[in-house]
Order: sequence, then structure tokens, then C-alpha cells
Amino acid sequence: MNGTGPTNQTFISQRLRLNYVDWGNRGKPPLVLVHGGRDHARSWDWTAEALCADWHVVAMDHRGHGDSDWVSDGNYQANDMVYDLAQFIHQLDVGPVTIVSHSMGGNVALRYAGVFPEMVRKIVAIEGLGPSPARQEEMRARPYPERFAEWIGKKRAASGRNPRKYASIEDAFARMIEENSYLTEEQARHLTIHGVNRNEDGTFSWKFDPHLNIWGVEDIADEFLQQTWDAITSPTLLLYGADSWASNPEKDGRIKYFNNAEVIEFEKAGHWLHHDQFDRFMQTLRDFL
Repeated sequence: MNGTGPTNQTFISQRLRLNYVDWGNRGKPPLVLVHGGRDHARSWDWTAEALCADWHVVAMDHRGHGDSDWVSDGNYQANDMVYDLAQFIHQLDVGPVTIVSHSMGGNVALRYAGVFPEMVRKIVAIEGLGPSPARQEEMRARPYPERFAEWIGKKRAASGRNPRKYASIEDAFARMIEENSYLTEEQARHLTIHGVNRNEDGTFSWKFDPHLNIWGVEDIADEFLQQTWDAITSPTLLLYGADSWASNPEKDGRIKYFNNAEVIEFEKAGHWLHHDQFDRFMQTLRDFL
């Protein structure tokens, strides 16, 4: 990483104090970066640094992530995060904005783009459509009451679980490498440094709320999500890694719910393709923007 880096700022959403980083150049076109689950705003640093000369780049920490507040009841809903994104853009007092998003953040950003189509100039979502139709069918093969009871059990267990502690930042770094073998050591170290807090006893823990490992049994109805995708009017770029667990919407049929979307698949890339194939990602991004 080069340069002076961003400044940290905060805004309030539903009584939570949420963090974001601002790379300056407020007079330039606004570019909003939205990270994925159990990640943080500084995971976009390479992308932001490459674009901040020509864009006013900002990246938010979702509730329960990075340096943003955790919710008091440990329950996280995608639509609450859509509200946070809407509040963030509203308080920036800019628009329409361009959005680049990843995974859970892509799910959130695409909903925002459908609810407020006039506020989005262009949107990129890296593997942001959520569970595939096949995965949904697999999950729903089990009766809803059974899945609900399982969720209650997991939430009860999570309430008594403390965040995992690592004896050193090197141990946390090793876990980061284990999670994504495509990362370079430089990338993994940067993500780790910005992704952990140091505890009072000298150990390190990830910043994200452990309750983020347990999502609700069901989200909004499929038809409502499809209507929201259909309401997006901005040019949309959907990116997928060929080696990822995520399902390509051109192959599973979900592309039909978009009016103006292109899908590009990246070879030799997993779920974090913007790290795995950074140079190609940046070229693709620049071509689209």
C-alpha cells in the first residue's frame, strides 16, 4: 500500500454508530465500496487506492463489522443493512452514486439499487445474489419448524460464546491464509491487521460480532427479492470466481430477473476474486465504470 490512506468517519443509523473510511476528493464522482460478511471496509484498500485520484471513494463498515457497533440483540438482517447503506448515502448528500460490492454487501447493495434506482449510476456485485436456487431448495427440504428450532439452539449457544482469541497476530494471520489460499502474504497481513482488535490480556480477536455466524432461518420471500432485482435500472455487472462455492446466475437462471446486467466469470479465483485476481478485476472494473 502507498499513500497516506483514508480518514475514519462515523454516522448514525438506527441508533448505531457506524464507521466508514473516506479517501477524499469530495468533488469527484462518488464511489461507494460495500464489503462482505465478516469482513471490513479496509479490505477495499487496494481498489480504493487505485481509484481515489478520479473518484470520491468511501467504504463503510457494516453493523457488527470492523469498527462499527454491534447490535445489542445479536440479530442481523439484510434489510437493516440496506437501511444502513441508504442512511450512509443520504448523509453523504451525494448521488447518484456508483457502487462496488462483495458477497453479503452485494446482496445489500443490489436491494438498495432496486429500492432507490434513481440513486445508483452503476453497480458491481461480486457474488452478491445470496444462496442459489439449488441451495435454497436443499435448505427448504427440511421443515421450517425444525430449522427454526435449530436456529434457536444455535443462538442460545452463541450467547455464551466469547470471540475466539489468538495468542498473537501471527496466529490470526495464519487463519486468514487458511481461509483463502489465493491471498498473497501481503494481502493477508493487511486484512488481518485491520480485521482484529487486541484484547486486554494481549490476545487478538476478529472485530466482527460472532453472532454473524448465525443468520435467520428465512430472509424476504423469493418473489420480493426478484421484484427488487427487476427494479434496478442502472447498468449492473455481476462477477463470479470459477473456483468459488457461489452459483453463477447465468447458469442457475437468476440472470432473468435483471434488465441490464452482464455476468463475467474469473478463472483461478474464488469467492474473494477482487483479491485473487486483482489486476484483472481492476481492468474489468475500470472498463465498466
